[in-house]
Amino acid sequence: MPVRSLPPTDDATRILLDGIVDYAGLFPPAGLSMAPAVRNYAHYRAGGAGWMLGRFVCPASALEQFSEAADPLLPRDAGAIPWRLTAVGSGDVAADLEAVAAFNERHRVCFDDRGALVDAYEAKATSVDAVHGLAAAVPASLQSYIELPLGAPAAELDAMIGAVASTGRRAKMRTGGVTPDAFPTGDAIVNFLMSCIAHGVVAKATAGLHHTLCGYYRLQYDDESPTSAMFGFLNVFLAAALLAQGGTRADALLLLAESDPKAFETNDLHLGWRGPDSMLVFDRGLLQRVRQSLLVSFGSCSFTEPVQESRALGLV
Repeated sequence: MPVRSLPPTDDATRILLDGIVDYAGLFPPAGLSMAPAVRNYAHYRAGGAGWMLGRFVCPASALEQFSEAADPLLPRDAGAIPWRLTAVGSGDVAADLEAVAAFNERHRVCFDDRGALVDAYEAKATSVDAVHGLAAAVPASLQSYIELPLGAPAAELDAMIGAVASTGRRAKMRTGGVTPDAFPTGDAIVNFLMSCIAHGVVAKATAGLHHTLCGYYRLQYDDESPTSAMFGFLNVFLAAALLAQGGTRADALLLLAESDPKAFETNDLHLGWRGPDSMLVFDRGLLQRVRQSLLVSFGSCSFTEPVQESRALGLV
């Protein structure tokens, strides 16, 4: 089984896009059953854009189903790169952790078993106390992303992100869904990113980011689906980069709303955005810091759309 390839160069777009998509094909709007979702992941890993692929996103309650579907496809060589998974919480943390432990025992690469590993866990918290309770329940060895409500008042959200920082965990923001009201405002995304920067918190995003640039898109994969404004993942990640280098809230909001492909420039050394007054430049060092220390990935039910649209923009 081919393993995940590495970016062939260290140019700016490769740094930005390396491992950026956590594949969530089991979740809406794709809503695939386990077997085709697992086959897709194996196919994507082996493809030319496999270097853009991150973890497989799986409900903790469905890990056994994943094993049954994936066993014939998993790498058996202990030296190969294992499939990495993030387990999404069911609301029962104890049951989730039991399922994760059983899965990892079954798939221990070091014992020449088939190569898969749950090394991340995602769960929701809606208060500072809930953040502390969740962090206390999950072993420190399991990388935890705590999903916080972006609709909360800015001060409350900041307090929750501060609590995430104090526990050494990571944060998660939900950036869309299958109904228009599932999408946060640009202000909410900026509040989240600014708080993460202020508290030194690493984060990820999920939902509604399978398009590269913002625009109006169908919410589901059928012809009768309504359309809605969606954020683009390029907008969100570059807005994070803008804020990380001291950019203004006003410019970040404009960047989140930028839908013109001609407003973006790319070359080996940097990505650029033509802001209202001048070209804003995001160099390789900044993009590397953002991907390692601020916004590490986004969950998407589609891998082909981010890849194809990135190619159309000349990013890949």
